[in-house]
Amino acid sequence: MSALTEQHERAGHRHHHHGHSHGSATSRSKRRLLWVLGLTSVYMFAEAAGGWLTNSLALLADAGHMLTDVAALALALLAVWFGSRPATPRKTFGYYRLEILAALINGVALVLIALAVLYHAYGRLQSPGEVETGLMLWVASGGLAINIACAWLLHGGRAGDLNVRGAWLHVMGDALGSVGAIVAGVLMRAYGWYRADPAISALIALLIIWSAWHLIRESTNVLLEGTPAHINLASVEQTIRTTSGVEDVHDLHVWTITSGLEALSAHVVHGRGVSQPELLSQLRVKLHDGFGVDHLTIQMETEEFEDEPFHFCNASAVCFRSEEKFQV
Repeated sequence: MSALTEQHERAGHRHHHHGHSHGSATSRSKRRLLWVLGLTSVYMFAEAAGGWLTNSLALLADAGHMLTDVAALALALLAVWFGSRPATPRKTFGYYRLEILAALINGVALVLIALAVLYHAYGRLQSPGEVETGLMLWVASGGLAINIACAWLLHGGRAGDLNVRGAWLHVMGDALGSVGAIVAGVLMRAYGWYRADPAISALIALLIIWSAWHLIRESTNVLLEGTPAHINLASVEQTIRTTSGVEDVHDLHVWTITSGLEALSAHVVHGRGVSQPELLSQLRVKLHDGFGVDHLTIQMETEEFEDEPFHFCNASAVCFRSEEKFQV
């Protein structure tokens, strides 16, 4: 068996193992999301009824946020289901990116809900109404308990999955809403300060916007195929350049396919007499151990190899090279 064949078999085994690991993580994410969806759906109606009966904006805002959570969790589960479907000739990476799209939609939904809460809070600050604080405190405390349980269920999967992280942020926003409702209830019950309800609701809305902005920024970066935040491209280039046999590297790109699955492509120039399978093996090990990148596409070249002078075309079919532009 040739060295090149052995390298291809080892690469295929690693890719299969990575796919199996990603599939297991997806299954765990699905179970977590299902549990959270069930708990959130049930208590959403309790908070909506409690907000209406007590005239509490904080409870109504939290119920509205929970309604968004139910829709977002359903969308997240749909993305997980589509993402687990196999690749096709038309979708060679499968449906992994649906997870990122769901995360982006979750982030945008969080911002819209927070803006709606701010709008209503402004009106309530001008003309606050009385609130039935006793029932409000009981409902808010129950909501906090449900949110803590949901956050605990999602906590383990949020670091490596933007979709789960989006759901976790929704739940944490709900938890903050419940805490705010409890604080507002205590202030109104103890001091009769009914402006506490809209004031704390506005503060929670601002915190939700701050959290959602990070989710939107990360998911947008993935969709734009930006370099993952945890990977230093200069360090990747230096690692490749210092590998024995490598003379140069160009057209280096690192991007995220979906959460926890990074890809790399590069053109590597090597000296004469260098064994390409051995060099590829060294690069694969270094890039895996140093940066956690397993999906590699590396074009091996020698100094004599004259690469194509143009590299990309835009949507209007205009291609660019070093000093001229031409239509294709």
